Amino acid sequence: MVTLNNKTITIDDGMRARILDEMPEIRWIADAALRDGVTDAWAAAVASSSLSRIGDMKPSGNYDSRPLRSGSQADHIRSVTRMAVKIAEEFAQLFPGFTVDRDILIAGSLCHDIGKVWEFDPENVRRWKAAPRKVGVPSLRHPGYGIHICLTMGLPEAVAHMAAAHSGEGELLTRSLENTILHWADYTFWRVVEAGDLFADTDRWLEQPN
Repeated sequence: MVTLNNKTITIDDGMRARILDEMPEIRWIADAALRDGVTDAWAAAVASSSLSRIGDMKPSGNYDSRPLRSGSQADHIRSVTRMAVKIAEEFAQLFPGFTVDRDILIAGSLCHDIGKVWEFDPENVRRWKAAPRKVGVPSLRHPGYGIHICLTMGLPEAVAHMAAAHSGEGELLTRSLENTILHWADYTFWRVVEAGDLFADTDRWLEQPN
């Protein structure tokens, strides 16, 4: 059992299976303990929110930015992970001295947006917008809440660092090699989405009553 967002959660095999169905790249992690840790972290994160699956989250970079025209938040996370692995493989093939922790790269890429279960939870957004000066809007961005989930679930510091500093927050520190790769894969994803006209024209999610 684990406690997240004041909820006591018992993770079962059904919850794990649903996470693996949405993000099969978790199976790419060679270390069994780390693989199970990433699966359980996502299972607990989803269970701690009002969401039922990763794909229930708005497929956007931030809660108030335009969503993808098609595809889910899980598709974004999967695509970023796959690009990050390709970047690492390209460097390893061309530069013999290049070394990267592949398991940490995959685990951190898969968990980089785990904090969106907080920032993108419609119940939280309605609460924040109803009283903007009470705790802020949002009270925590997803990198901040991602640290909480990763450390609470016992994931390595290197993975928590990637959740914490893949976005703008990372400009205030020195990113690890794995996080540097993730950062540019993540930003590349959203820049290509914009250039390829893959953003939806409207955002009905933000039109929900507060």
